Amino acid sequence: MFDYFKGYVSDKKRNSKGTYVTVDVLGIGYLLEVTDRDFSLVVTDDKSAQKIYVHMLHREDSMSLYGFLNKETRDIFQILLSVSGVGAKMAIALLNEFDACDVISLVIDGNYKELTRAKGVGPKLAQKIILELKDRLMKTELPKASVSLNLPQMQAINDTQAVLLSLGYEDNEIEDAIKKILPTIADDSNSEEVLRKALTTLSM
Repeated sequence: MFDYFKGYVSDKKRNSKGTYVTVDVLGIGYLLEVTDRDFSLVVTDDKSAQKIYVHMLHREDSMSLYGFLNKETRDIFQILLSVSGVGAKMAIALLNEFDACDVISLVIDGNYKELTRAKGVGPKLAQKIILELKDRLMKTELPKASVSLNLPQMQAINDTQAVLLSLGYEDNEIEDAIKKILPTIADDSNSEEVLRKALTTLSM
């Protein structure tokens, strides 16, 4: 299983099927479908290596690669694929419309109407996404190690820990990220604000 590719982007193209980049890794060109957001940020440069997180989707008749500049966006893409009725194109459409933190916040808030802004996402599917993912994102049980971390016991921090654990981040990664943003966290900080700051720190 691929985690990421590090190489230079030799080509970018957009067509009716989506947006794509070709990443050259040691002379092998990998074609990755990317979000519109990442497509606009990727630079075609044969001198600067870029790190792109990947997800490989294997079907009976084909294999496709999807690329993301940030790990958290790739993780949300994978979580969206776990929802019955959501395929890769639909997940990409959601991430074209919203960044990873926005998707998490909308799911946690149960805001299905906002999710329907994404192309092809109707009210029923939006509600299904929320139904299947909200508990998964918010009800991850914090292990004893997390509870005992030398961190303030604030609801926003606890919520952020739970979401980051559900995204697959390790306990030490979460602790380091939260400690870095602690000076910016006030008692009245909300979970979305803390989560966004933590994800930004983790993506650096």
